[in-house]
Amino acid sequence: MRAVLEQVPVGRYCEHAGVPEEQVRNAARRIARASCVAVAEDLGVQMNRHSTLVSYLEKLLWSLTGNFGRPGAQYLPSTLAGLGRDRGRPMAEVRRSPVVGAPIISGLVPCNVIADEILTDHPARYRAMIVESSNPVHSLAGSARMRAAFEALDLVVVIDVAMTETARLAHYVLPAPTQYEKYEASFFNFEFPRNVFHLRRPVVTAPEGVLPEPEIHARLVEAAGALGEADYAPLRQAAAEGRAAFAAAFTAAVASDPRMSKLAPVLLYRTLGPTLPDGAAAAAVLWGMAHGLAASSPGGVRRAGYGEGPEAGERLFAAILSGEHGVVVTDDEQEASFARLKGGKVRLEIPELLAELAALPDAEPPAPDPRWPYVLAAGQRRPFTANTIMRDPAWRLRDTAGALRMSEADAERLGVRTGDRVRVSTRTGSAEVTVETTDRMRSGHLALPNGYGLSVPGPDGTLVTTGVAPNELTSAEDRDPWTGTPWHKYVPARGDPVPG
Repeated sequence: MRAVLEQVPVGRYCEHAGVPEEQVRNAARRIARASCVAVAEDLGVQMNRHSTLVSYLEKLLWSLTGNFGRPGAQYLPSTLAGLGRDRGRPMAEVRRSPVVGAPIISGLVPCNVIADEILTDHPARYRAMIVESSNPVHSLAGSARMRAAFEALDLVVVIDVAMTETARLAHYVLPAPTQYEKYEASFFNFEFPRNVFHLRRPVVTAPEGVLPEPEIHARLVEAAGALGEADYAPLRQAAAEGRAAFAAAFTAAVASDPRMSKLAPVLLYRTLGPTLPDGAAAAAVLWGMAHGLAASSPGGVRRAGYGEGPEAGERLFAAILSGEHGVVVTDDEQEASFARLKGGKVRLEIPELLAELAALPDAEPPAPDPRWPYVLAAGQRRPFTANTIMRDPAWRLRDTAGALRMSEADAERLGVRTGDRVRVSTRTGSAEVTVETTDRMRSGHLALPNGYGLSVPGPDGTLVTTGVAPNELTSAEDRDPWTGTPWHKYVPARGDPVPG
């Protein structure tokens, strides 16, 4: 690793980025001398060229300087839900998608190969899809091709709270209550050291005609014949006898039938769920998660006050159910992060990515193309954007139409000012948008916000679209070769003033 890192042309890269080399070297020296360093990585590097390599180098920045598993530095949180798999597995051993052969990392098919997995005559192509609380036709790169892919599927089922762009292409739409009308929780509980989890109760009654997601999934599983009353009856009887009897019966059922393990959330919802207070059946899955956390992070659970062993899992589950404003589920020690790693070690050397890094200085940069003189960030995060959650444009108090931001120097060259109209074009499409000039944009770069271009019914029922849908201007082909991450922050573009 040292041999590869020593060959990085720091000065050349600083010049390209427009950052003084001495400033970068001073920052590196401060990191090396600091008693502790923590880094927050976000979408600016995760959706750009070489995104996997950059994320890897960011991990090297704090791991090689000894900033893992000690106070004030990086850590691995203890969480109720496991959010990733395949950790520590070499790239060559990772499962791959059936048509494109894209690596399936952490159990996830790269979103930008989905259309390619459908629009083919390959015998293993995707033929049906269930979409839950997601809007891939709008939110994934290459919306036009994604629409064609969904139209080619034999069956599309959407579970959502709104008639989204994706729902309009579905064969069946199964409406669900909003977060205010059901039990809900966020599993991104990454605090440290005191890790908090909040089971949020409904605050208003759900309207007629909607079902919570656990009920929808249970009915689908039962309609498919995967579970039925014969599976539920013994566990319901055990649940009526108490939590200890249920634990023994559930453990035995899962151990004796592998099918039960895969369907455990539905099994818990149908058997343990009805015994929970205040209609909290949807929270039954947390019983298994609480016991799993007590087993995987016994020290953290014990320090949080729940004791040890199976009783700790039961106490934790009871606390979650009764904790109106959230509860501390673990009180971690920084050193416990190592225990959550495969073999208790950070794997630093990834040969494939080191080879990419070594090849960068000799690689020819993309040749300037006069047709596309700008780099467009297609999906900038702004105060009044939140993916596609904010469907009603009236909710936005500023930037109501989603302006195209550009530097003052570029605006002067184009002869436009804030409020003027510009046609922004890419290899995929074009759209007219209002300009906002700013001194916070670098010359040669443009930015459109995410979350715009949604269609909602107007006063007369016809659909009204506000702003530009950024993925009408992107292509799923422009993606990271390792993980399929879209290059939303690097879309070649041009901007032309709109007359009048």
